[in-house]
Amino acid sequence: MKESKRDWLFRVQMSHLEKNEVVYVVGNLPELGAWNHNQAILMSQEHSSRRESPIVFDNSNSSGEFYTEDGQDNAADSAFDDEKEEDGRVFSQKVALPIDADIEFRYFIAVICQSNGAKNSAKTLIIRKWETHMAPRLIRKNTPSNFTEDILPDPDKFGYYNGYYKIERGWLTDETVIQFKLFNNPIKLWKNRLQNRKVHIKMTPVNLVRHNSLELQQFGGDCVDDSLSMDTQDIVDQPAFTSITEIAVMNDEEARFKFQEQFGRPYDEDEFVIFNVAVRYPEMIAYLVDYYVYSSRCYPGEPPNHIGFSYILPSTLQSSVGLLTVPITSTKHRPIGQLTVEYVVIKPIPDYPWDMSISYAKHWEQRWSGLDVGHRGLGTSFKFETKNCANVRENTIASLKTAAYHGADMVEFDVQLSKDHIPVIYHDFYVSISLKRKKQIEAMDMLEIPVKDLTLEQLHLLKDYCYPGDSLGKVLYFVDKAEQGVNRLVYHVAEGREKNPRFFDEDLEDHQPFPTLQTVLQELEQHVGCNIEIKWTMQLKDGTFELNHPFDLNLYLDIILKVVLEYGGDRKIVFSCFNPDICAMIRLKQNKYPVVFLTQGVTLKYPTYHDSRCQTIPMAMRHALAADILGINVHTEDILRDPSQVKLVKDAGLIIFCWGDDNNDKATIQHLKKLGLHAVIYDKIDEYNAKEVKESIFLVNARENQKELIALAQCNQTTQPPMPLNTEKDFYLDRPSTTTSLGKNSSIGGDSIYSVPALKLSTSCERQESIEISEMTKDFSVCANTFGHSMKTKSIPGLVCGQPTVLPEIYGEDEAAKDCL
Repeated sequence: MKESKRDWLFRVQMSHLEKNEVVYVVGNLPELGAWNHNQAILMSQEHSSRRESPIVFDNSNSSGEFYTEDGQDNAADSAFDDEKEEDGRVFSQKVALPIDADIEFRYFIAVICQSNGAKNSAKTLIIRKWETHMAPRLIRKNTPSNFTEDILPDPDKFGYYNGYYKIERGWLTDETVIQFKLFNNPIKLWKNRLQNRKVHIKMTPVNLVRHNSLELQQFGGDCVDDSLSMDTQDIVDQPAFTSITEIAVMNDEEARFKFQEQFGRPYDEDEFVIFNVAVRYPEMIAYLVDYYVYSSRCYPGEPPNHIGFSYILPSTLQSSVGLLTVPITSTKHRPIGQLTVEYVVIKPIPDYPWDMSISYAKHWEQRWSGLDVGHRGLGTSFKFETKNCANVRENTIASLKTAAYHGADMVEFDVQLSKDHIPVIYHDFYVSISLKRKKQIEAMDMLEIPVKDLTLEQLHLLKDYCYPGDSLGKVLYFVDKAEQGVNRLVYHVAEGREKNPRFFDEDLEDHQPFPTLQTVLQELEQHVGCNIEIKWTMQLKDGTFELNHPFDLNLYLDIILKVVLEYGGDRKIVFSCFNPDICAMIRLKQNKYPVVFLTQGVTLKYPTYHDSRCQTIPMAMRHALAADILGINVHTEDILRDPSQVKLVKDAGLIIFCWGDDNNDKATIQHLKKLGLHAVIYDKIDEYNAKEVKESIFLVNARENQKELIALAQCNQTTQPPMPLNTEKDFYLDRPSTTTSLGKNSSIGGDSIYSVPALKLSTSCERQESIEISEMTKDFSVCANTFGHSMKTKSIPGLVCGQPTVLPEIYGEDEAAKDCL
């Protein structure tokens, strides 16, 4: 029997599109790409001349071409319309959809990456912006077609749904992003006439193959100045290759990435400027940097003088991060200065299947405020004053479980890689190993070895006494092979320096140091959130590094992220790192988990970092806005000195955590919560947690949500249609009421959010929360892996008076979660 179909016209109004950007619709069924962005449906711009001829998607057309009803191909002229963009343009597409299924869908904006002609290369999409509401747009099953020959449906507004505006930037699909950072006076010009002149700088990707063959041939070669960006020349309709270049400046007005001006941006010596370039084939792309200076006597509208240029070749960008110094060459090909730039290459996680079904990258519920986060689990174990130390070894399974038992909403722990690329939980970069001779009890030599230089097996062997000839002996090659009876025992660096071991728990498995990240995610109860701090060496202001790191940064992060993506499930997970580039990389490499930027701000307790984004809370905010991450995690010392910074961060639409030794005080913790901190990270949560009931907020919220939803379903009257459930109502903070210098009113992620009143049940409904409901909701730990996430609607026949009733289903396919319903 042939499946019954209905034609549905998707229409969406776009307020603004950049050049080469196109509009797509994607959904949960194969007809809409099954959430795969590369299989999504391209929409065409409506023109007044064809308003009554909506675009048709031909399901039998395997080539993926799009036609109007008159059979003409309109994909090219509508997708790449070179006309001046105007607000309110409408895009549409007609699709045949099954009538007996609920349809979920989202709109998104993309740039098409054309194939380079190489084997196995194909057209892919760069996701520019996409709708990320927890509940996607919905078409109920059995709903008839939404248009006729005479009537078209009103268009949706991109980003607006259920009373909320919610869009986010995309993630890496097949493209690579290279970020070039200019700070600390990077431009040096040697000519006297250029001193004290405002230099404008612009960066342009150059396709090395096409530039030498197609472009120059088309324009005869002689009429094109190779040292100029193509869009500064009198050339129209030049062939474009797929690249996107944007610029952000770490100040209040320009923190978010935007396209460059025609002649670049003026650079001031004390500024921090980032060029963000997305390219499909980085090995073929060089980067042209043009320098312009305006004449002191120029009249309005006169272009600046082109004084020179630099080239950055792809062969110089082999590592994930680096520092480059390139010459600045005049238009007469003479050296006139030099440019020093730091770069980071951000690659997509290879062969990982992403979809557009949901994203938690900017997701934070209004009620998640003042969360208690266990620092390294139950707390730091190796402070100078032992009275302030936790009584369980830090960053162990036992420490994390104990913190959860005492009511931690989340636990914070540190992740780094062993030599054999296994993510392990450990804070310090080094371990201290004792060398002790037999019959010389007092003699002890302490050796500090980087964790990165030991395999997982060797790290685990460090927990016990070992003897020459075992696998650890291969690492300790510096031990005199002629000496016999050498014992080796691991110590935390603090223990090693004091020669005073503090823990004697080698026989208890949960107390062992160096648990793997996988084990932690499998052992902790699912309702316990995780703040995963990525350990990576930082450069100090004096130019030195905390550690010489051998790992490629992309490889390092990909390994950690794959473990979290495989074993994290629907647990509440937030990534953090002191390295701002790593925060940006994690955000671009995946579209599931949120990221917060760790910053120590202004402090005398720790040495200052080289990167100015790490040095103050305002700079950290600007980086968070540029990187499109959830928020920042600040040093409490900086907050206590100037509490007004909390409001500044929240008004910018960012989440704010805090960390530091100052948090280890009950009164300070309560003060920070009153200031509006979303989470406080502190030690000894068994002593300082003031909760009356020691439960994670995610467990409590889930219990309340389940009771409310079940009671609502039981109260639904058969004489009335099902009450619409606003599943967004608890997912976002209220819209800020003030505007800061950082931009317009914004919610989490910088998007305006409108408050929706909480669902209120009637008195009769409340009375129906019977023993049956209590039994259904009494033990939520079995289904806690889905707590707090989005809800998909599911029809459950016969729940209310034998009539079909819509009951939200907890997001996910976990069988235990289904049992809870």
